[in-house]
Amino acid sequence: MEEVKKIINRALEEGRSKLLEHEAYRILELYGLPSPKYGLATSVEEVVEIANKIGYPVVLKIVSPDIVHKSDVGGVILNLNKPEEVREAFKRIMSNVKEKAPNARITGVLVQEMIPQDLEVIVGATRDPIFGPVVMFGLGGVFVEVLRDVSFRVVPITEKDAEEMLIEIKARKILEGYRHIKP
Repeated sequence: MEEVKKIINRALEEGRSKLLEHEAYRILELYGLPSPKYGLATSVEEVVEIANKIGYPVVLKIVSPDIVHKSDVGGVILNLNKPEEVREAFKRIMSNVKEKAPNARITGVLVQEMIPQDLEVIVGATRDPIFGPVVMFGLGGVFVEVLRDVSFRVVPITEKDAEEMLIEIKARKILEGYRHIKP
């Protein structure tokens, strides 16, 4: 996959060890995996144009290689339903980030289809100095930071490995469906 290589090489050339969110979504698309509709905006005009194209509601998220926890700097605004809200949210995010992370390099603002709030998961990969490439799976969002309930496997993994990763995390009952949370 030539485009995947280009995305990864660009990140490496920029000295990044992590992909930006829109880059990760693009790679998912290239491998045929579902992802929310999205676009990267760098201006108020562009953010509204992308939101109109995606359809409402949308979420806006700051995109920066220097900001890991976007919500901590006021870089995420959810459930925007019309162009005026999107315009104001873009301005507010840029102002928040300028105040709370003044030295952060800003790539743009991700405009993303608002997915009904269910359960987030995290899937990641890294290169361990001893084991080499490894993948990680766990609950996402604040859960990954608070609970640190994740499972790791050395690459390459089999389908059986992936299934085991799902059942190894302590929160697997939540993944299976619990109270108002759908499986």
